Amino acid sequence: MATKDPTAVERANLLNMAKLSIKGLIESALSFGRTLDSDYPPLQQFFVVMEHCLKHGLKVRKSFLSYNKTIWGPLELVEKLYPEAEEIGASVRDLPGLKTPLGRARAWLRLALMQKKMADYLRCLIIQRDLLSEFYEYHALMMEEEGAVIVGLLVGLNVIDANLCVKGEDLDSQVGVIDFSMYLKNEEDIGNKERNVQIAAILDQKNYVEELNRQLNSTVSSLHSRVDSLEKSNTKLIEELAIAKNNIIKLQEENHQLRSENKLILMKTQQHLEVTKVDVETELQTYKHSRQGLDEMYNEARRQLRDESQLRQDVENELAVQVSMKHEIELAMKLLEKDIHEKQDTLIGLRQQLEEVKAINIEMYQKLQGSEDGLKEKNEIIARLEEKTSKITAAMKQLEQRLQQAEKAQMEIEDEDKKYLQEYQSKFDSLQKQISQKEKQLVQLETDLKIEKEWRQTLQEDLQKEKDTVSHLKNETQQIITLKKEFLNLQDANQRLKKIYHKQEQALQELGNKLSESKLKIEHIKEANKALQGLVWLKDKEATHCKLCEKEFSLSKRKHHCRNCGEIFCNACSDNELPLPSSPKPVRVCDSCHALLIQRCSSNLP
Repeated sequence: MATKDPTAVERANLLNMAKLSIKGLIESALSFGRTLDSDYPPLQQFFVVMEHCLKHGLKVRKSFLSYNKTIWGPLELVEKLYPEAEEIGASVRDLPGLKTPLGRARAWLRLALMQKKMADYLRCLIIQRDLLSEFYEYHALMMEEEGAVIVGLLVGLNVIDANLCVKGEDLDSQVGVIDFSMYLKNEEDIGNKERNVQIAAILDQKNYVEELNRQLNSTVSSLHSRVDSLEKSNTKLIEELAIAKNNIIKLQEENHQLRSENKLILMKTQQHLEVTKVDVETELQTYKHSRQGLDEMYNEARRQLRDESQLRQDVENELAVQVSMKHEIELAMKLLEKDIHEKQDTLIGLRQQLEEVKAINIEMYQKLQGSEDGLKEKNEIIARLEEKTSKITAAMKQLEQRLQQAEKAQMEIEDEDKKYLQEYQSKFDSLQKQISQKEKQLVQLETDLKIEKEWRQTLQEDLQKEKDTVSHLKNETQQIITLKKEFLNLQDANQRLKKIYHKQEQALQELGNKLSESKLKIEHIKEANKALQGLVWLKDKEATHCKLCEKEFSLSKRKHHCRNCGEIFCNACSDNELPLPSSPKPVRVCDSCHALLIQRCSSNLP
């Protein structure tokens, strides 16, 4: 007969022992019906069999002192292959009683069983045979098919719940010997097992009945306690019903009082509405009067414009007469040139002077165009001024002053025009005299022409001023029209805002009547917490009377905290508002604190 390989026989024996130990552990654990402890014999035998299976075919490693042959090396390799195994490795290293690698390996197996992941961890090792070859021989159990079968059997252990205390056990010095008597079955053992099973069933029934009795006793005692608590709560509810009835009566009385106060408030609001109606009617009348005055001012401005346009036409007629006179002078000069050949040079000079006058006229026309550009800039400034709607009243006053100044300027212009007309008439007489005495005053023609140049310049400047005043008045009239429109829009908006304000007042009054004292107290506390940080305020329950007037608080006389001292006062004694260092906005302050703060401010002033 062919001899068998001893290593194969060892692997088969270890596989059979692993099957028997795993099967026996699962059957005994299911019949036991509770979590397994470390003293449970089938569990101890399972760890011994697993230790022998893992030790099979381990390579011997030389160390400084002795040879080393432990299973901690391959188990430590699981951390690199399976990241969830890092917790087990760390907890095993932190155990204080373990000193040898074998003890750490035994602790690792126990923790893996409690986590129900032993099969997963060992499967990672079996898959990586290249890494296992560093620790095991080629014929080892973990390197062959038997190892994969054992790992498959370990999956059934996930049914078991184990509670093992690893910290207190001496895992370093334990001797791993397999007890085969647990797996050898006799007839007597089978009979004893059946008897033990019957006895265990009877004991379980007895324990079940005792547990039911204990639970029933506890339920009876809890029901008695509930009955007592229900009786007490019933008496409390009866007392609370009586208190609630009294509160309902008080609330009804307060409701009647509040209704009467509401009626008084409605009467006051109706009177206030009547007064506001009268005020609105008076405002409408004043607006109508102001509008009539503005219309009259607008008509007067139109009349003034017409008068100025007529004056302008008169001045232009006079200028045309002067131009015709100049043409006659030129004709006379031509006649004189025929008679007097010696005075041609003077006439040429006069023509040059006339060309200079034309150049001056061209320059004046360019200046007029520049003034039109200035007018455009002024129109832009006026567009900016239209945005200032909030200062309408001041603008109206300024417009009235400007109209008065314009009237004064117009009077001055009229006086100046009269003076200029008188001067023009005197000059016209002098020119006629000069024409009669041309032969005698030919030498003085140059001086007269210079004087006429200056007069023309002054006349053109006056014309420009008049044009500017006319355009200015037109712009002001446009501003007045726009301001009228804005004033009407603002009045409409004012009426709308008044209506909204009255509606909001009515809504606030209704909300104020419906709010309870608790909400008001909460709002006061919130405002106090925002305004004051670190101050200790009096509680509302502690204060029954005002500190200053010593009057008792009620629904009509409410409580108010002073934001400076924290005391509680009535509304009459704390109706002042001042900004404090804790809050830049003005807050409620009592009369005494108000006087003290004002004295401090006055003393701090230089």
